[in-house]
Amino acid sequence: MPRVLVVGSINMDLIVRCRRLPDQGQTVHGDDLVVAGGGKGANQAVAASRLRADTTLIARVGEDDFGDRLRQALEHDGVNVSAVRRDTDAATGVALILLEEHGQNRIIVMGGANSRLNSAEVSTARELLSQTDVLLMQLEIPLEVVAAVAGAARELGVMSVLDAGPATEAVGRAGIVGLFDVVSPNESEIEALTGVRVTSLADASMAATRLRELGARQVIVKLGSQGAYWQGDEGDQHVPAFPIEPVDTTAAGDAFTACLAVSLALGLPLSDCLQRANAAGALACLKLGAQPSMPTRQELEDFLRARTG
Repeated sequence: MPRVLVVGSINMDLIVRCRRLPDQGQTVHGDDLVVAGGGKGANQAVAASRLRADTTLIARVGEDDFGDRLRQALEHDGVNVSAVRRDTDAATGVALILLEEHGQNRIIVMGGANSRLNSAEVSTARELLSQTDVLLMQLEIPLEVVAAVAGAARELGVMSVLDAGPATEAVGRAGIVGLFDVVSPNESEIEALTGVRVTSLADASMAATRLRELGARQVIVKLGSQGAYWQGDEGDQHVPAFPIEPVDTTAAGDAFTACLAVSLALGLPLSDCLQRANAAGALACLKLGAQPSMPTRQELEDFLRARTG
């Protein structure tokens, strides 16, 4: 069983479905409200666990009802939450998600306890890395923590994967991408990191090259309905997406990256890793909510069997 260590964020997602998003100063009526677990770190931990990886999450929540509910839900999904600390001075993170009827979304995040990860979490991560096959991180926690944990993984020879969201120019300048073995942004994130707008495979290639110039060893660009593009020292590869009718795209990237990390930890060929990650991302688009949409190993295998024969 692959062992995955996730260091990242936990949020409670408040999802409002509406026919269209409001313009500035305008009020629109929502159709319903869904409350579900979220945060890129927690989403990816749930996804890895459902894909049958031995998964531990390092994170923080507040001493509040949202924090208690999120920890319980993670435990129910088999995630080891012994390193999820309760912060007495900050509330649990919250994400407000406006979801249009065609599955597109806009998100506002209040980081709360996520912004208070510090050297305590770095020390815990260093202790756990010796028992880890792959480290999985994102950018919803302090960048100094991301850099310190990634640096520890590099020192210990542990494979590391960065889901580069949310990305800013500051991330590129800080040299963080150079600390990871695999960096996986989506189109908007790689544009923020490199300044290259991605609207085609040629753009993705140019942006990936620039990201590698910033130190990234391997780059995997999530291209949504166009699939995924990989670039590394040995060349590049494009793997098309599986066509679907999306219900909610909120955490598709989290499912993709978690499945990618688990597949790499299993030692699968890169083309298989990308195909499985594409399938996980597609499955996540077929259900409402972030963590509720993370696919199980059986769902992934059934989907691939039905789509690839």
